[in-house]
Amino acid sequence: MAKKKYTFIDLFAGLGGFHLALEQLGCKCVFASELREDLRKQYEKNFKIKPFGDITKVDIKKDIPPHDILCAGFPCQPFSQAGKRQGFDDEKMRGSMFGYICEIIKEHKPKFVFLENVSNLMGHDGGNTWRVIEDKLDILGYDIEKEVLSPHEYNIPQHRKRIYIVGRRRNGQNKEFEFVFPREPIMPEGTTIHTLIDESDTNYIPLRDVTRKQLDLWSEFINKTIANGCTLPGFPIWAMEFGATYDFKEKAPAFQSLKELQGKRGHLGQKVNGFTKEACLAQLPNYAQTDKSEVFPHWKIRYIEQNREFYKKNKKWLDKWILKVKDQANSFLKLEWNCGNDTPTLEDKIIQFRASGIRVKRATYSPALNLVGTQIPILPWVQLPDSTKKGRYMTVREAASLQGMKDMDFTGLSKGRVYEALGNAVNVEIVRLIANKLIEC
Repeated sequence: MAKKKYTFIDLFAGLGGFHLALEQLGCKCVFASELREDLRKQYEKNFKIKPFGDITKVDIKKDIPPHDILCAGFPCQPFSQAGKRQGFDDEKMRGSMFGYICEIIKEHKPKFVFLENVSNLMGHDGGNTWRVIEDKLDILGYDIEKEVLSPHEYNIPQHRKRIYIVGRRRNGQNKEFEFVFPREPIMPEGTTIHTLIDESDTNYIPLRDVTRKQLDLWSEFINKTIANGCTLPGFPIWAMEFGATYDFKEKAPAFQSLKELQGKRGHLGQKVNGFTKEACLAQLPNYAQTDKSEVFPHWKIRYIEQNREFYKKNKKWLDKWILKVKDQANSFLKLEWNCGNDTPTLEDKIIQFRASGIRVKRATYSPALNLVGTQIPILPWVQLPDSTKKGRYMTVREAASLQGMKDMDFTGLSKGRVYEALGNAVNVEIVRLIANKLIEC
């Protein structure tokens, strides 16, 4: 527990991960802000404090009281690899939210600052974004330390890298700020995703029949690969490339002539027979249609080569399999096998349907909870309590457990909204560990 009952403010609060962590340490929240109305209502329900809405409309002097700790998981979209990566130039001004944080710090001069963001913050814009943040906090009078941490480093079964930034205000009296981020495991060694799975939970989202069919098709692919003496590729499997013959090494298809494109084979080996260049390009795999560069990047050339070579070795059975998947959307024609030499089955893995393809991981750590509710991890081995079938999505309560929020009230929010909010939340357990050490400085 904190020796002193520190006060804190919770900016861009979301579900209230910072609040929950610091409250457990005996600290008191005196102000919160959250733009989204449904999350403000949820926050008030859980913490009995109503967050302010638009932080850009707040009167920093009148609306925000004095406080000891400023907490902020400020908007990550401008810095995330999944976003447009515009940083402080983000068109919707999300990047400038850090500017409002600085204005609040300048006015109230809290003893500590505690910030969280995506790990890509460090490398954004060649490191310039981080240098701006570091310089601004230094000018405001704060010594800071940073660390990229993931829950799995604390035996919490989730891979989710985030950067944590802590700072203490210089006052001429305190000793040098030598903050070392805590590394003590929270859960026992050997904890896996199975530890948090509750197979008796009836509040789950079942797999649709079409999803089961897609998983069956890829199970067949895996079984046939092994049966024919091959190992599962370590590179991303791009089924659209099977049977393709279009040229791609010297010049990207978008920069080729109509004559160069016609007569080749494109998506799933179908013949390219358009009467215009645009029509021909539309018959290629979607990743081959880009006109951003006259020459494909090396990684894309390598993946295309690897997939074509795999097709040549397995053409005999792949041609029959292709007929079964020819009507599937592009995202279902990609498979990322991230399991190495593990048992070549899907039944005991964690599966995630992503825009980039179907990702398969060992059932040890969950992938990072995603902002998109449609990318909820699938647990194929779970026996459904009210059915003879196996396989379902991770439940809200299981996802909340991964974020240290299992006891929070989510009533009033749809399942999809909760998953989205959890994907954008700070990890309570890690925040609590860091905050506990910070307030002792």
